[in-house]
Amino acid sequence: MGPDRIVSASRDKSIKIWELSSGYCTKTIVGHAEWVRRASVSEDNRLLVTCSNDQSVRVWDGNTGECRLDLRGHENVVECAEFVPSNCYSSIANLLGLDPKIQPNTTPGRYVLSCSRDKLIKLWDSSGQPVHTFVGHDNWVRSLVFHPSGHFFLSVSDDKRLKVWDLKTGRCVRTIDAASHFVTTVAFCPIAPLLATGSVDTNATVWQCK
Repeated sequence: MGPDRIVSASRDKSIKIWELSSGYCTKTIVGHAEWVRRASVSEDNRLLVTCSNDQSVRVWDGNTGECRLDLRGHENVVECAEFVPSNCYSSIANLLGLDPKIQPNTTPGRYVLSCSRDKLIKLWDSSGQPVHTFVGHDNWVRSLVFHPSGHFFLSVSDDKRLKVWDLKTGRCVRTIDAASHFVTTVAFCPIAPLLATGSVDTNATVWQCK
């Protein structure tokens, strides 16, 4: 894995790694039993996390294609899974009641956050166990994004809402009616304090972050 590679997820149940310079597929990873909905890469480019219609989240070694973790606990299709950025680890230590005197392990890929059609958002640790569940949406939870500060994450849902969650407490601190139909995607702008959401109503909305 590296900056010259991209990863794709497919309805054919596979994950593929592609070389940008040539356009060739350099590796095909299989293991999910159903449509793979999303694939993301860890900060150090060593690991992949994927989620699927088979209700599982999997962590893979990006070089060998070996499945490192098979995370199960959601009760419906898992729409999105992301590695938690290392700048969020101190907030998560607070959430989980870990000893603040102990320096958090900042190894990339230590935590995964996933969301599902079961309306839940789950935080997983490297043991493969869910360590916290965020409850608040009233319909399928479609996508997640982490605030650059490392203190919050945001989620969007078919309940038409955008929610802001405090990683230190696990509480929803703000709910925004974001669209007139299902909200399916959310992303931060890397160079400005802006957030974008996309909806089935065919609109994309850009939000100013304060």
